[in-house]
Amino acid sequence: MKPIGIFDSGIGGLTIYKAIRELMPNQELIYVADSIHLPYGDKSMNEILQYSKGISERLMEKGCQTIVIACNTASAAALHPLRKIYHNFTFVGMEPAVKPAAEQTQSGVVGVIATVATFQGELFKSVVERHGAGVKVIERPCPGLVQQIEAGHCNSIETETMLRHWLEPMLASGMDRLVLACTHYPFVLSLLQKICGTSVTIIDPAPAIARQVVRVVREQSTVSTDSYFTTGNKTQFVQAANNAGYKMETATELHWQNGHLTI
Repeated sequence: MKPIGIFDSGIGGLTIYKAIRELMPNQELIYVADSIHLPYGDKSMNEILQYSKGISERLMEKGCQTIVIACNTASAAALHPLRKIYHNFTFVGMEPAVKPAAEQTQSGVVGVIATVATFQGELFKSVVERHGAGVKVIERPCPGLVQQIEAGHCNSIETETMLRHWLEPMLASGMDRLVLACTHYPFVLSLLQKICGTSVTIIDPAPAIARQVVRVVREQSTVSTDSYFTTGNKTQFVQAANNAGYKMETATELHWQNGHLTI
């Protein structure tokens, strides 16, 4: 049976991997972290597309039946182009959960935190246009947060200070729903809850993405196998994953050569 491929710029996509694994306990999963290019949030749309294309081709070579772009930034830059290039292949991407936030808000104010690149993409704009009518959507880029998380500083005073700087003006504007539009951000959920309090519902899209994967996968495999790859240092990647609560023993290093990934 064919595996499912999942990729992100780092450990963030593991939040999606975990949600998929919970719904598909017997499915073979292959995870690729493009750690050498971390973070994607400060790269151009074209750069991210080229990285996503190279990773996708590698996952196709590994026999994947479906590829999950477990990164909001990469989804914004590459989801639609990849579907056009490989029109017979199934891609599942991240879409900021503005729709459920807009439907559930009581105050009429929805906050979205993401990378700069995610907000610049057409995907986010189209989501707001389709689902954000009638509510106030506050967009707040969080530069440097991904690096804090990758470094294992998920509960540090410095990270909390950064989050308060971004979130307190949103709270003052009456926000009662907060959309996490980056797969890294659930790693700081405890800090987000501490700052926002009980009056704000935080929306993590991982469960919805996992359910979508279950819907589109034609045939599940019967062997639960996990393979992890990184384009960076494998020791650092494994350590970052373990710091974030994922028990990972080893990973295989991949290397970029003229737009292609090789071992």
